[in-house]
Amino acid sequence: MSDNVQKVLRQEPTHKLRNSLIILFILAMTVWSILAIDYQGVNDLGVTVVRNIARFLVWPDSNPNNPVIAKYLFSLERFAVPYLMLETIMIAFIGTLLGAFISIPFAFLSSKNIVGEKRSLIGATVITMVRTVPIFIWGIVFIRVQGGAMAGVLAIAVSSIGMISKLYIEVIEDIDEGILEALDSTGATAFQKIRYGIIPQLTANFLSVSIYRFEINVRNATILGLVGAGGIGFTLIDALGSFNFGIVAVSLWGIIPVVLLIEYFSTKLRARLT
Repeated sequence: MSDNVQKVLRQEPTHKLRNSLIILFILAMTVWSILAIDYQGVNDLGVTVVRNIARFLVWPDSNPNNPVIAKYLFSLERFAVPYLMLETIMIAFIGTLLGAFISIPFAFLSSKNIVGEKRSLIGATVITMVRTVPIFIWGIVFIRVQGGAMAGVLAIAVSSIGMISKLYIEVIEDIDEGILEALDSTGATAFQKIRYGIIPQLTANFLSVSIYRFEINVRNATILGLVGAGGIGFTLIDALGSFNFGIVAVSLWGIIPVVLLIEYFSTKLRARLT
């Protein structure tokens, strides 16, 4: 290494104090977090449950007295896995579609380059408040309004607004300002600027964000079933509660491939859009 390179490296700031403080902070938070965990050893019943789930996941008909594959996996009845997975996907799709549409005005009214920095704070605050509420809470709230699949749709729609709006805002604030300035010079109104200068730049990215959120919402719809908001989740939690591991296994046989397929095609489609 030449003398000039060594001289330049010696002149570079090392930030030793800053780095030491960061490491100490991380160590302190780690110790504090560990102390907060009330670990009382492994639950024997829990180990048995996990072992049985793993065994039945390999072959759901492990219990010859309770065969489930034919009844629950290869059936079109309303209680069977194909119907429940279709319902789960439809809940995620309608909820995502509704949330994506509602997010558009929220995003425009919260973008600094559209309404200004001060006005954008109002919309940004509302979006942040929506994002702080877990989807489980929205599910429980809407169960009181309308139980079943409709509660799942509403919970997914409202919870999606927070994430989708935030990503929409980032896309809107990255648009080409030159086009807006050109429209300004022609005396275009705010609506015309949005219609002719902004929307053509945003369509592909908006679709990409919505597809990504749909991918997430398929998993969320499965979880929402645990609180009775439709889909396969209710069957899954009911089977776990009654130790019916065969039904747990066929439910997972339905969930895992569907989620993987949606993730695969979602990634391909978003790559083409962007």
